[in-house]
Amino acid sequence: MSDAHDEHLNGDGNGNGVPAPRGETGEVIGVRKGMFGADNGGDTSGYGGLVRTVTLPGATARPYGGWFDEVADELEGALEEQGLLPANAIEKTVVDRDELTFHIAREHLVRVAQTLRDDPALRFELCTGVSGVHFLEDKGRELHAVYHLRSITHNRLIRLEVGAPDADPHVPSLVAVYPTNDWHERETYDFFGLIFDGHPALTRIMMPDDWQGFPQRKDYPLGGIPVEYKGAQIPAPDQRRSYS
Repeated sequence: MSDAHDEHLNGDGNGNGVPAPRGETGEVIGVRKGMFGADNGGDTSGYGGLVRTVTLPGATARPYGGWFDEVADELEGALEEQGLLPANAIEKTVVDRDELTFHIAREHLVRVAQTLRDDPALRFELCTGVSGVHFLEDKGRELHAVYHLRSITHNRLIRLEVGAPDADPHVPSLVAVYPTNDWHERETYDFFGLIFDGHPALTRIMMPDDWQGFPQRKDYPLGGIPVEYKGAQIPAPDQRRSYS
């Protein structure tokens, strides 16, 4: 295990053993009731009275701890040198579960990614892909693109996250910065409908070219076929009891 990783696990890097403070408890984007979210009396799980909030981690206050502060300082300084106010590019910084995530305004995503790749003090040379996420309750930014960046030079791992609304599901492509994102962006488009502007060939990669809809969105119908099991006919998922 690297010294830098040990330093972060031990706290703020000053020997205090203090974890990075959470600036707020989180951002509540919705409330779910019951085990499966049923609201029509069809919940037979016995957990119909369960109420749970859907919370996204809120912004973290400094110090973040360990090398996280170094990366944040270097990134903000490099953006300022390019004439870009960091607060305009970085919407919030989150340290949660020993991981560092920068939430980036989508119009500045390419510049931030290129800065993270090229700056000698950062050197995040590798993007291991982009994942799509669909939060129905996160109004105005229902779709999220999540990028995992690794610095081979400094042995560090961070995450970038960008939000886009269902009504305007556009995010800039990072293929020009990280060519390995080519197929990852196609897969995220295929399953979530995120449109990566500037991608060299944004076509489906898993589903048939004429497929309607995006199967991994939370509001996509289950579909399916009936299955025979021990003499009984099990209906397709979309014909069983409805959990709304």
